[in-house]
Amino acid sequence: MKKPELLNRNEAADYISVKPQTLSVWATTGRYGLPFIKVGRKVFYRREELDQFLDTRTSTQTQ
Repeated sequence: MKKPELLNRNEAADYISVKPQTLSVWATTGRYGLPFIKVGRKVFYRREELDQFLDTRTSTQTQ
């Protein structure tokens, strides 16, 4: 079984081109329901879940 790649909040924010504070707000408000792992005070995101999140945000036209 392959171990999932974990990114800390700064790495995850960089990966999806937002600020770390934005991910913090999303985690607090549940705005996008982006899953994260919390170990003590540390927060991690699975790269595959970030990819899935980006896939769900892909569109072909503006609303």
